[in-house]
Amino acid sequence: MNTVTIWHNPRCSKSRNALELLEEKGIKPKVIKYLDTPPNKEEIMEVLAMLDIEPILLMRTKEDIYKEMGLKDIHDNETLINAMVSNPKLIERPIVIKDGKAAIGRPIENIIKIL
Repeated sequence: MNTVTIWHNPRCSKSRNALELLEEKGIKPKVIKYLDTPPNKEEIMEVLAMLDIEPILLMRTKEDIYKEMGLKDIHDNETLINAMVSNPKLIERPIVIKDGKAAIGRPIENIIKIL
């Protein structure tokens, strides 16, 4: 079985549910607590490419920091990616990665599609 990775926040119920789903399927994922070990710019760009989405769609736009940084009016992808690198709390969660594919676990059914 190929490695499955989850960008995980243990304080988030959706993230805990995603991890539980993987474990129920007999998968022992590599767990990256992305708030403790934030992804770098290249890792975020790789995930964006796997998801085939724009950076704004990977962001938690309801977070206070998003509003505080005035990111709503930013349309430059590099600026948005750099904001996620500097403030990993902005990254949507959970993200599961397997075989060059990624899924945001909202809804959790997205994860099942890449397994």
